[in-house]
Amino acid sequence: MAQIGAILAAGMQIYSFIVLAYILMSWFPNARETSIGQFIGSIVEPFLEPFRRVIPPLGMFDISPLVALLVLNMASRGVAALFM
Repeated sequence: MAQIGAILAAGMQIYSFIVLAYILMSWFPNARETSIGQFIGSIVEPFLEPFRRVIPPLGMFDISPLVALLVLNMASRGVAALFM
C-alpha cells in the first residue's frame, strides 16, 4: 500500500510542477502558442477550468491557478497520509 501512495504522491508532485510551468509560461509572450505550450495547456487546462469558473479574476490577476496548486498540494498530502 505504501508503494501505491508513494507513486500517487509523486505523480501529483510532478503534475504540480507542470501546472507551475504553465503558470510561468504566461510571463513570456507566445510561450503558450508553441507545441510544448499547447501540450502542457491540454494537460493543465481541464484541471484549471473548474477553479476559473468559481474564482473570478482580481483585475488583471487570475489567482485560480494558485488555488488549484494549493488544492493539489493538500490532495497530495492526503494521499500520503492515507497510504503511508
